[in-house]
Amino acid sequence: MQKILIVGSGDVARRILSRIARRYRVYAMLRDPGRCAEWRAAGALPVVADLDDRISLSRLAGLADHVLHLAPPPAEGLGDRRTRNLLAALSKAKSLPRRLIYVSTTGVYGDCGGAPIDEIRRLNPESARAERRVAAERSLRAWGRAAGVAVSILRAPGIYAADRLPLERLQKGLPALVDRDDVFTNHIHADDLAAACIAALRRGGSNRVYNAVDDSDLKMADYFDRVADAFALPRPPRLTRAEAGQSLSPVQLSFMRESRRIGNRRLKDELKLRLAYPTVDVGIAAALARRNACSS
Repeated sequence: MQKILIVGSGDVARRILSRIARRYRVYAMLRDPGRCAEWRAAGALPVVADLDDRISLSRLAGLADHVLHLAPPPAEGLGDRRTRNLLAALSKAKSLPRRLIYVSTTGVYGDCGGAPIDEIRRLNPESARAERRVAAERSLRAWGRAAGVAVSILRAPGIYAADRLPLERLQKGLPALVDRDDVFTNHIHADDLAAACIAALRRGGSNRVYNAVDDSDLKMADYFDRVADAFALPRPPRLTRAEAGQSLSPVQLSFMRESRRIGNRRLKDELKLRLAYPTVDVGIAAALARRNACSS
């Protein structure tokens, strides 16, 4: 039985585990020992370690045949010391993993002015968060080339699911931008991102990048409107960008500055992924059906 190490044991990792636990021996790296019981019950072998503590990572060397790296970079700085620490730990083994999959972000492209783009688009990170992701990608790709490990990168946009919809934002009445100032945004359902990670384990090319996005072609306010309409909530008020700058926090505004329409041809053609939720309309409808079923 092949062994997989999951680094970054959050929601998407749990969705991955539910799909592969019977076919692989899965190790889940956890920072909190208190979470070991739940992950063990779900079918994983917990490994307590912290990407910010290099000494704790020594037990990862030679542990797995494949690595799924889902952990975010640190909240500060321009580099990603967590990824560097992980690679240093993996490199100490005589037998390196055969494959490593890293989930990055489409934020590495920066603002594309709403233009259609694909994976060959020049990287243009415009935030410190995106800079850290670019640093992680470069470290991983360089390590993969030097070590002979097949590294594949999935660039994911806003991840949503039935329990990850902007309902609280809508209930608070936070504004969206008027159409002329609005940005095109991209989405992926958490289940489809989990499926993409598994597809990359099976078919991902060495040093290859894949945009893990669905088929939706929406502006941000249109997405909010569709969620609001489905759940019988008020649509968000519309503001100009200048007006929004006076009422929203810098963090909230940062997600309204970059406009991209990202293609997913490689995801479908090379990874052979068939999206369970090809558009946010399908995902929203499924979330509503789930809520109604739970309340009946």
